[in-house]
Amino acid sequence: MIPISIYSRPGCHLCEEMKALVERVAERQRVAIALDEVDISKDPALELRYGLEIPVLFVNGTKTAKYRVTEAEFARMLGARRD
Repeated sequence: MIPISIYSRPGCHLCEEMKALVERVAERQRVAIALDEVDISKDPALELRYGLEIPVLFVNGTKTAKYRVTEAEFARMLGARRD
Protein backbone atom coordinates (compact mmCIF):
# COMPACT_ATOMS: atom_id res chain seq x y z
CA MET A 1 0.00 0.00 0.00
CA ILE A 2 1.40 3.35 -1.05
CA PRO A 3 0.77 6.28 1.32
CA ILE A 4 -0.56 9.34 -0.49
CA SER A 5 -1.18 12.71 1.17
CA ILE A 6 -2.90 15.73 -0.32
CA TYR A 7 -2.44 18.99 1.56
CA SER A 8 -5.54 21.08 0.99
CA ARG A 9 -8.20 23.21 2.60
CA PRO A 10 -12.01 23.21 2.42
CA GLY A 11 -13.47 24.85 -0.68
CA CYS A 12 -10.38 24.27 -2.85
CA HIS A 13 -11.59 23.07 -6.26
CA LEU A 14 -8.07 22.17 -7.41
CA CYS A 15 -7.74 19.98 -4.31
CA GLU A 16 -10.96 18.12 -5.13
CA GLU A 17 -9.78 17.63 -8.72
CA MET A 18 -6.45 16.23 -7.53
CA LYS A 19 -8.13 13.87 -5.07
CA ALA A 20 -10.44 12.53 -7.80
CA LEU A 21 -7.50 12.07 -10.18
CA VAL A 22 -5.46 10.21 -7.54
CA GLU A 23 -8.33 7.85 -6.77
CA ARG A 24 -9.12 7.30 -10.46
CA VAL A 25 -5.54 6.52 -11.49
CA ALA A 26 -4.88 4.26 -8.49
CA GLU A 27 -8.02 2.28 -9.27
CA ARG A 28 -7.17 2.04 -12.98
CA GLN A 29 -3.60 0.94 -12.18
CA ARG A 30 -4.87 -1.47 -9.50
CA VAL A 31 -2.54 0.06 -6.95
CA ALA A 32 -3.50 0.02 -3.29
CA ILE A 33 -3.13 3.49 -1.76
CA ALA A 34 -3.75 4.96 1.66
CA LEU A 35 -5.08 8.44 0.90
CA ASP A 36 -4.78 11.06 3.63
CA GLU A 37 -6.23 14.52 3.13
CA VAL A 38 -4.46 17.06 5.33
CA ASP A 39 -6.49 20.21 6.03
CA ILE A 40 -3.84 22.91 6.31
CA SER A 41 -6.38 25.43 7.63
CA LYS A 42 -6.32 23.61 10.98
CA ASP A 43 -2.57 24.06 11.45
CA PRO A 44 -1.01 27.56 11.30
CA ALA A 45 2.44 26.15 10.48
CA LEU A 46 1.11 24.13 7.53
CA GLU A 47 -0.97 27.11 6.39
CA LEU A 48 2.13 29.30 6.41
CA ARG A 49 4.24 26.71 4.58
CA TYR A 50 1.75 25.47 1.96
CA GLY A 51 -0.99 28.12 1.88
CA LEU A 52 -0.12 29.43 -1.58
CA GLU A 53 0.79 26.04 -3.09
CA ILE A 54 -2.27 23.86 -2.52
CA PRO A 55 -2.99 21.25 -3.40
CA VAL A 56 0.34 19.66 -2.58
CA LEU A 57 0.76 15.96 -3.33
CA PHE A 58 3.04 13.67 -1.33
CA VAL A 59 3.69 10.12 -2.48
CA ASN A 60 5.29 7.88 0.12
CA GLY A 61 6.32 10.94 2.13
CA THR A 62 7.96 12.77 -0.78
CA LYS A 63 6.55 16.00 -2.18
CA THR A 64 5.86 15.17 -5.81
CA ALA A 65 3.54 17.90 -7.14
CA LYS A 66 1.69 21.10 -6.36
CA TYR A 67 -1.29 22.79 -8.00
CA ARG A 68 -1.92 20.15 -10.67
CA VAL A 69 -0.71 16.77 -11.83
CA THR A 70 -1.73 14.90 -14.99
CA GLU A 71 -3.00 11.34 -14.98
CA ALA A 72 0.10 10.23 -16.90
CA GLU A 73 2.45 11.92 -14.39
CA PHE A 74 0.68 10.37 -11.42
CA ALA A 75 0.61 6.94 -13.06
CA ARG A 76 4.40 7.19 -13.51
CA MET A 77 4.77 8.16 -9.83
CA LEU A 78 2.78 5.12 -8.75
CA GLY A 79 4.74 2.86 -11.07
CA ALA A 80 8.02 4.12 -9.69
CA ARG A 81 6.87 3.41 -6.11
CA ARG A 82 5.72 -0.14 -6.94
CA ASP A 83 9.03 -1.29 -8.45
